[in-house]
Amino acid sequence: MAAALQTPPKTLKVVIATRESRLALWQAEHVKALLEARLGWQVELLGMTTLGDQILDRSLSKVGGKGLFVKELEVALAECRADLAVHSLKDVPMDLPDGFALACVLAREDPHDAFVSNRYASLAELPQGAVVGTSSLRRLVLLKALRPDLAIQPLRGNLDTRLRKLDEGQYDGIVLAAAGLKRLMLESRIRHTFVPDDMLPAAGQGALGIEVRADRADLVEALATLAHSPTWLAVTAERTVSRAMGGSCSMPLAAFVTAGTDGALRLDAAWGEPATADALSGAHQAAPAPLVHARQSAVVRTFAEAEALGEAVAAQLRAGGAVWAGNTPLPA
Repeated sequence: MAAALQTPPKTLKVVIATRESRLALWQAEHVKALLEARLGWQVELLGMTTLGDQILDRSLSKVGGKGLFVKELEVALAECRADLAVHSLKDVPMDLPDGFALACVLAREDPHDAFVSNRYASLAELPQGAVVGTSSLRRLVLLKALRPDLAIQPLRGNLDTRLRKLDEGQYDGIVLAAAGLKRLMLESRIRHTFVPDDMLPAAGQGALGIEVRADRADLVEALATLAHSPTWLAVTAERTVSRAMGGSCSMPLAAFVTAGTDGALRLDAAWGEPATADALSGAHQAAPAPLVHARQSAVVRTFAEAEALGEAVAAQLRAGGAVWAGNTPLPA
């Protein structure tokens, strides 16, 4: 991070750095209300536009990954223009830059993917060759596994922009996170909610994370009271799979935890061939390579146990043929 870290003033007034999309502002307002109600803090919002919001003509995997949504917010934290940042956790890189920490993960909203269409009630009802919009490589390979005949076309922009493009007739259907639609009171747009067996969610999908400077022990301690431990443990296991597989936005990877009746967590993951995803997103869409699946259960009470579960599932993926996508040698 280019900006030098400075010492912030000690005050009960805090500033939240947030993207300026309607969904991001809802998320920041949600955290603001929690901080004011539970901790008695005075809270202001600092709206910002990130590179991820500005670059809409290319997929995230080709312009720097999901970290483009958080970099400007981290600069605001480093320069003490803001005290914390609120993120959709699936947009947060697996490893934060030096000097920053994930201080809190809140209770999860609906983590599933949703099918949205003005003419069709489900993916199964789409006619052969129908156009479906998504820029997620994970959704792309999973959609192709369900319906190889579909034409998957790029879809970037904030949630309202994506819905507008659907309403303009550019797509027969689109796939979005159910959480965002529900948070903005747009649940009526959902025609079908995918079950994990059909469309396994992304690591951290539906969860909100609060990022702070690592030297703000006061904030870390206070924000711990807002944390939802079951969600934090679940997304830690999911995100560990991604980290263990290289943590790349160009890697079609799904990872999702469900809680068993016996108290154990079951972690499912699916990996798609990156080269296949690249081909599918082009003009001539090839048949997808088979997905690699992995599943394991364990009793998880600590972050270390959650990470161990994630590592075990990543090892299963690699044993099944998944290729680690990092830029450094594969960890032992």
